[in-house]
Amino acid sequence: MLRRILLALALPLLLAACGADNKWASDEAVRTARYTSNTQPSISLMTVIGIPRGEGGHSALLINGSQTVIFDPAGSFEHPRAPERHDVLYGITPEMRNVYIDYHARNVAGENYYVAVDTVPVSREVADAAIRAAEANGPANKAFCANATTAVLRQVPGFQGAPGGFSPIRMRNWFLTVPGVQSTRYDDADPRLVHGDLLRMKDGSVRAYDR
Repeated sequence: MLRRILLALALPLLLAACGADNKWASDEAVRTARYTSNTQPSISLMTVIGIPRGEGGHSALLINGSQTVIFDPAGSFEHPRAPERHDVLYGITPEMRNVYIDYHARNVAGENYYVAVDTVPVSREVADAAIRAAEANGPANKAFCANATTAVLRQVPGFQGAPGGFSPIRMRNWFLTVPGVQSTRYDDADPRLVHGDLLRMKDGSVRAYDR
C-alpha cells in the first residue's frame, strides 16, 4: 500500500519531467526558411556519442528530400534561421547542418562528445515519406529521442526494421547494417564545420562564431 501511495505522489513529477516542447513556427517562417539541395536524396542518422565511455547522448535524423530538414526529437537546439515545428527543424542548409553538428560535438565541463553521421542514399519519394512521418510524429517527450526516431523510421520503406527502446547506440548499431550506409565522424572544433553565426547554447548563453 505504501509503495502505491509513493508512486501516486511521484507520478505528477515524472510526467512534468517528460513534458514535450510544443514549438510551432509560423507558415511564413517555415516557407521563408525552406531549403532544397541538389544533392542525392538521403536519410542520415545523427548520433551524439560521449568520450571515452561511448554512451549515446542523442539521436536525430537529417532528411534530404524535396527540402532538407532535421528531425530533432526532444532536442535542445535553437536557431533563429531554423524554425521549428514539433521537433522538425526547417531551413537546413549545409551551413545550418554544420552549426547543428557543432552544437553537439563539443567539450562541456570536461565531458567530450562527438557526432556520428550515418547516411543512406534513398529516392526522393522515400526521403519525403520520412519528412511526412517526422512532421506527423508530434513533439517527443524528454529522453525519448531514440524512441521517436524509431517511430519515424518504421514508417519509411527500407527502414521498417528500426529497433525499439531508448538507446541511441542501439539505434546506430542497427542503422549501420542498412545497405549503402556511409559514416562520418565530427569532433569538437572539427575544421570541416563552417561557422558564421550566433547560436544559443544549452545553458542559455550565446556563442559567437567568427568564421
